[in-house]
Amino acid sequence: MTLLSRVQKPDAQGRIQQVTPESAGWRYVGFEAYQLKQGQSLKLTSGEKELCLVLVAGLASVKTRHAGFTNIGKRMSPFERIPPYAVYVPHHDDVEVYAESDLELAVCSAPGNGALPARLIAPEDVGVEQRGKGHNQRLVHNILPDNEPADSLLVVEVYTDEGNTSSYPSHKHDSENSDNETYLEETYYHRFNPAQGFAMQRVYTDDRSLDECMAAYNRDVVTVPRGYHPVATIAGYDNYYLNVMAGPVRLWKFSWEEDHAWVNSEAYPRED
Repeated sequence: MTLLSRVQKPDAQGRIQQVTPESAGWRYVGFEAYQLKQGQSLKLTSGEKELCLVLVAGLASVKTRHAGFTNIGKRMSPFERIPPYAVYVPHHDDVEVYAESDLELAVCSAPGNGALPARLIAPEDVGVEQRGKGHNQRLVHNILPDNEPADSLLVVEVYTDEGNTSSYPSHKHDSENSDNETYLEETYYHRFNPAQGFAMQRVYTDDRSLDECMAAYNRDVVTVPRGYHPVATIAGYDNYYLNVMAGPVRLWKFSWEEDHAWVNSEAYPRED
């Protein structure tokens, strides 16, 4: 099992990434990314899954069986650092996306079983927060957090400046019967500015039965089935990633790796 999915040339539908529960060896999270040309259409069926369509960059019109959202989108690059437009699509629905401009679209999926309607998630609906300090600072856009309605999906995007770390101090959410954690599978869709950049991401467990370090390049996807999963940026290259999480309980609850938790304390940054 590989944890790194390299970007592919667009297929006939414009798809450049596809992670399924089967390909990832897990149960819940699916992720696809598309690069559509202006005027191109994409048809999707949610089936037994709910979807969150995130306009990473570009403009679109989105139509489901019972709802339509025309000419949505604002940012033409994720590095404008303004919250995105997104559309929630329930299970057993059909959706058509029409690219009003060149469009980079993420399709996040997880099991759906409720009766929620399709809805627009506008930039003003997205929670914005700054996290961390010192060289561990990042900007977070909470697109579909656990306090907003969905069946399984959690979706968030994160910006990390060159030379900083994020998803750090190392934390994990892989225990199903724990008072401290929820079990959540997770994908990272990476983007870089300038585009030739890369970041280092490590995925590892306490017992090191899983311990992988990989260089993620532009539009690569890292899958996190379990364990800690910090990201370290490289000088000269700002990093954006879109996270998709899902599990049996729709709650983001995690525990820190004890060795590095001090980075959250007043002892960091150090003065010496």
